[in-house]
Amino acid sequence: MAIASSSNPPRKPRVSGRERREWITGYLFILPATLLIGIFGLFPIIYAIYMSVHNWRIRKGAFIGLTNYLNTLGDWWGALAFFGGLMLVIVAHWLWTDAFKGDRQGAPSLAKAAGAMVLIGAGISISLGWGLMMDAGNRVFLKGLVRTVYYGFGSVPIQIALALVVASLLFQKIRGQELFRMLYFLPYVTPAVAGAAIFRSIFNAREERLANQVLMFFGLEPQRWITETRPVSQLIFGGVFPNADFSSFWAGPSLALVTIIIFGIWTYTGYNAVIFLAGLGGISPELYEAASIDGANRRQQFRFITVPLLAPVTFYLTVLGFIGTFQAFTHIYVMREPQTRDAVDTASIVIFDTFYKRNDFSSAAAQSVILFVIILILTLMQNRFFGKRAFGG
Repeated sequence: MAIASSSNPPRKPRVSGRERREWITGYLFILPATLLIGIFGLFPIIYAIYMSVHNWRIRKGAFIGLTNYLNTLGDWWGALAFFGGLMLVIVAHWLWTDAFKGDRQGAPSLAKAAGAMVLIGAGISISLGWGLMMDAGNRVFLKGLVRTVYYGFGSVPIQIALALVVASLLFQKIRGQELFRMLYFLPYVTPAVAGAAIFRSIFNAREERLANQVLMFFGLEPQRWITETRPVSQLIFGGVFPNADFSSFWAGPSLALVTIIIFGIWTYTGYNAVIFLAGLGGISPELYEAASIDGANRRQQFRFITVPLLAPVTFYLTVLGFIGTFQAFTHIYVMREPQTRDAVDTASIVIFDTFYKRNDFSSAAAQSVILFVIILILTLMQNRFFGKRAFGG
């Protein structure tokens, strides 16, 4: 005898009163934190957007719409091409890694080809958009963004790499381990103003200062350091290629900005090392013992055990590092000289000068929103490129 199957979908289990009370209790526990995030996190962003669409100089003026954004970016089509190109980079990575997954023959090759084409298009779009913005926009702010990119990509990767090496060395059974940990963490707890003032003295242009004394000890010429506006590439290759153009983006940062990058590396390497040490403490020693029994040496254990298992920590520090460098202000403001402001002022410094010295609150708010959007896109890129690999997704 055939049993008729019911076509009605199964009923969802009813939520009991106890479960409902547990949900309410849980939401009540997170409510204070949610309110704090809303008040001190979301409200400033919303208020900055509100200020940016008004003519706000000391006092609130008339509503002017997106005029401040247009004055900053210069060209809507250029801005659309630039930011669209950044988003296309994420799309290209998605095509390269995730699209067309399945058993269809030839699909992976097609996905990779499509991803490569989109990536080329993204590069062209970013280049054209940036050129249009530089021709018509606020060149002071846009050049500040370039120097921000120099500072972020010049300091964060080196910080992470050095911190990982330092943490691995400190994790070994050596005497005075706690003392070394404290010494490496000391730059981070030192006030930024004090540390920047010391570095400003060390890297002064005078020959009797410490940095130049070290150079002359090794037979090298003294440098102007924090007062040098020329790119490092020009200082190194200018004599070999006297007719080369060292004013483009690819010429790299000035020596004054490199000095500030050195300060950033000195400050945050110890902090990152302490975080890595906490991650190393969570790796089972049995993994290293098993690898040692199988014949793996220290270098192989570091490459195939330490680095992969610390991937979540590395991802976390990288994301926070880039966010921090794009927001950096105090030590840059202390270390800059009047003659090098066009060579070291990052976006945050430009925003401060717009707000404080020009009293143009609305333009500063618009620049802050643009910087926030760029940081958000950069964070999304990092999450897309490295998030799944770090967390095993």
